[in-house]
Amino acid sequence: MKQQLTLNWLIPLIVILTLVAAGVGLFWMDGSDPHPFTTVHGETVDIYGKGLYSHDTVFSASTTRGTDMVTLFVGLPLLLVSFALYRRGSLRGGLMLSGVLAYFLYYGASLGLDKAYNSLFLVYIALFSACFYAFVIAFTAIDLTQLSSRVSNRLPVRGMAIFMFIVGIGLAFIWLSDIVTALLNDSIPAALGSSTTPVTYTIDVGIIAVACVLAGAQLLRREPSGYLLFAVLSIMLIQVGAMVIGQTIMEMAAGIKLTPGELIGKSASFIVMAGAATWLTAILFKNIFESKGIK
Repeated sequence: MKQQLTLNWLIPLIVILTLVAAGVGLFWMDGSDPHPFTTVHGETVDIYGKGLYSHDTVFSASTTRGTDMVTLFVGLPLLLVSFALYRRGSLRGGLMLSGVLAYFLYYGASLGLDKAYNSLFLVYIALFSACFYAFVIAFTAIDLTQLSSRVSNRLPVRGMAIFMFIVGIGLAFIWLSDIVTALLNDSIPAALGSSTTPVTYTIDVGIIAVACVLAGAQLLRREPSGYLLFAVLSIMLIQVGAMVIGQTIMEMAAGIKLTPGELIGKSASFIVMAGAATWLTAILFKNIFESKGIK
């Protein structure tokens, strides 16, 4: 596949910025005990008071530290491995790199848009920018005609499409249920905390859920862009599943009591999605030829 030389400096930059952002967020724990705070909506929440996320709520800070942990110990190794494969000219490596960069773009956007202002805000801007342009470059470097010619006719596109539809609709339902319930009760979403708006809901529903439905529709028509979108979204979902595990661990360590509904309805559902995404991604890669072969 076509090599993009810009990635040779963007990827190392992302690695360095991630080490700083996630490393400081995970390991800096100086500060005070949690303390109450009244939000602009008149709700009382507990502010974390420690480390980089001292101005975020206990819930938000603990989930972000879980994300930092997974990004450091799972995301970065995957980024380096996929980039090494990409540099060897591997088509699978290019697809994997695009998916991993999609996760890092999500991570950078979450830090820069959703976290309370802190001393690493400029790092967040740089990380988001580097991830955005690296993702666009890697994503558009995939030759769709070449990709189509190297995908086996035996690829189970119907099952993959159904999975994308389930993920897209399920993701929208998970977050929209909170918003609709709040609107009907004239209240605010339960997970809003000290924020003024739920940024994650906008990204997940407005971009990722729609992309999943679009990927499903394109897969049913065996469009090359459907293969590409599926690869990117499924690889990102694998990392999101690991991220949810890290978040749950950190939430429980912070003393947050999760209800059975939260554990099953949200945490477990993302982990199941990640497991299915891992299986289907393996099937996709098995049915992609690195050089033109018999279909």
